[in-house]
Amino acid sequence: MEHPENSSEYEGLKVNKGIDQPDPVNPNLVARLKNIKKKALTTDDYVEGILKGNINILSQAITLVESSKTEHQAIAQEVIKRCLPSSGRSVRIGITGVPGAGKSTFIETFGKFLTDQGHKIAVLAIDPSSERSKGSILGDKTRMEELSRDPHAYIRPSPSAGSLGGVARKTREAMILCEVAGFDIILIETVGVGQSEIAVHSMVDFFLLVQIAGAGDELQGIKRGIMEMADTIIINKADGNNIHKAELAKVQLQTALHLFPPHESGVEPKVMTCSAYEKTGISDIWQAILNYCNTTQQNGYFETHRNEQAKYWMYETINEQLKNRFYESQKENLKKAEEKVQKNEMSSFTAAFELLDKYFKNC
Repeated sequence: MEHPENSSEYEGLKVNKGIDQPDPVNPNLVARLKNIKKKALTTDDYVEGILKGNINILSQAITLVESSKTEHQAIAQEVIKRCLPSSGRSVRIGITGVPGAGKSTFIETFGKFLTDQGHKIAVLAIDPSSERSKGSILGDKTRMEELSRDPHAYIRPSPSAGSLGGVARKTREAMILCEVAGFDIILIETVGVGQSEIAVHSMVDFFLLVQIAGAGDELQGIKRGIMEMADTIIINKADGNNIHKAELAKVQLQTALHLFPPHESGVEPKVMTCSAYEKTGISDIWQAILNYCNTTQQNGYFETHRNEQAKYWMYETINEQLKNRFYESQKENLKKAEEKVQKNEMSSFTAAFELLDKYFKNC
């Protein structure tokens, strides 16, 4: 029986059969799409599309960069090589902070402020991946709903995929492609306070640390190294009853910064307050970033810092490729070594050195 509710045991209850529901998708469109074969883009197509600011092609190119397939990486590296001379014309800003500090809300408010000023911004938001399932929610477009609809903004959430805090070589390459596509401001949001800040600091011009007041000791839980790397610390959520606490936290943090060695950029880090929700203090933060960039360009640090970053990522890429090739070529030997180590027939260190010796002998 289609509707068990119509059984005689249910008196006074009758469920009608209803009507057949039409297909929610236009059948003519489905037939047409089936006949369309997706054209495989060439390297020339990718480069030309990115230079023209084609968002669809830019997204496909970043997907190639993030892919682990060898054939995809070959195309991606060729695209990056050809795009590299046209890159480097943006302001690169890294944004980090403790979980719950309002990073996404700040980025949306800050991004809308910048697009209203006539800028084109790209947000590379790193989403933490599960260590168990390796999956990510990739919900930054949901959290930045207003900015995601802005025609002058591009939001690209990417899974961290177990890399160092979610920031790795692929983020830097995606940033280069976004610059070539015409985005003059790149915002990189990190997973949160942790080791990833070292990586993100090595690919941006300006490093912004987002903090909140009223969550206990303002200096607790913040590593000294992260504070030393920050070019500006902002106290977010400085609104309502929290304004006084934010101002107090600002004084405490500014005092703490005076205890650190002078910043190598020659610009003294600032502590500022803002409210991403009420959109206050945003223009002052942007002015501080502009002043920093102007000062470091004049004293030569801006260019020196970028050159050091390029060298850093060359060595990081060498390390990554060596590791990948080692594991790829030693699959069988690794299994045998694992069994011996688990059976206590060989120590972990001896097994590691023997595997490395085998690898280098075959190089």
